[in-house]
Amino acid sequence: MKNQPEVWLRGPIDGFPAELQAVVHAILQAQEEIHQLMQDFPSDLLWEKPAGMASPAFHLQHIVGVLDRMGAYAKAESLTSIQFDYLKKEGIVNEELSTEGLVDRLDHQIGEFLNLISKIDPSTLLDFRGVGRAQLPSTVGGLLFHAAEHTQRHFGQLLVTVRVLQKELNS
Repeated sequence: MKNQPEVWLRGPIDGFPAELQAVVHAILQAQEEIHQLMQDFPSDLLWEKPAGMASPAFHLQHIVGVLDRMGAYAKAESLTSIQFDYLKKEGIVNEELSTEGLVDRLDHQIGEFLNLISKIDPSTLLDFRGVGRAQLPSTVGGLLFHAAEHTQRHFGQLLVTVRVLQKELNS
């Protein structure tokens, strides 16, 4: 993967509508970079918060949760009690979680989200979708874009946090 161009420079990804290629590219790019970043990352550092920043575990959990929740909203579904419970637990220290387990969970959720995207009819991208209990206005396309943007945002924060922790570990 290191010798390949970034995902968006590899051309269209088969099985996804042209209108959603940028969403797919952004999510796959984050997935690849998270794999590289978290390889051999010690599980005992997952909950560290250097300079008060969110922990690496939080970012991994949050990306999973956002993809799950935005996918539900894109399908015009309300969040389930399981999704609300997951949201409440994002960032709560759980020493039973490992780096490998969190990355595996991320891979699973990315697979679920990409499966959803592969089935989206591009003619529905501007369809209204309410978000949350207040049913704040969005669209199918807006939710999918937000999922990709938010994934990239939290990958960036994860990258900085992990690099700071690695520097502290090697000092």
